[in-house]
Amino acid sequence: MTQAGPEMFEIALDELGAVVKRIDDGRVDAACAMLAGAGRIVAYGCGREALQVKGFAMRLYHLGLPVSVVGDMTTPPLGKGDVFLASSGPGETATALTLMRVARDAGAKVLLLTAEPAGSAARLADFTLHVPAQTMASDQGAARTSVLPMGSLFEGALFLLFEVMVLKLKLLTGATPEAMRARHTNME
Repeated sequence: MTQAGPEMFEIALDELGAVVKRIDDGRVDAACAMLAGAGRIVAYGCGREALQVKGFAMRLYHLGLPVSVVGDMTTPPLGKGDVFLASSGPGETATALTLMRVARDAGAKVLLLTAEPAGSAARLADFTLHVPAQTMASDQGAARTSVLPMGSLFEGALFLLFEVMVLKLKLLTGATPEAMRARHTNME
């Protein structure tokens, strides 16, 4: 390790800032419109991406949108008019690819978040939101661009992206802070 404490934070924040500056805001708006207009939303991510996706799903619920997460026992079937939101940073995650096919076969639209817009997942998606960040697929050798390990840069960028999407969706849906707070669980 060549840097000490505060410098590491600065480097990590600079890297995250550089990633989110390269995300196409028009496509973020289109993704938000897709979610706001969905009959149902089912979300999926694996590994640490799943943690970011689940946090976003929680906020979608707070906004009053009909959302579930793959793996929950109460996840409904998808069909026409629904959206399957999948995160696959490397764009080749086997489970994500399989679930994307299932959603498409059921008539749902697939919204993909990925660092690899030319990957297999992007070819299956109806709409791709490119998050140009290092993932585990690009964290070694000359491809490595971040001081953060493995896919942390992608995962951190997802968090920031999802928070901005919540703000945009709040405007689209007319959700008030009071209504969002009223939907927060009391079972903690």
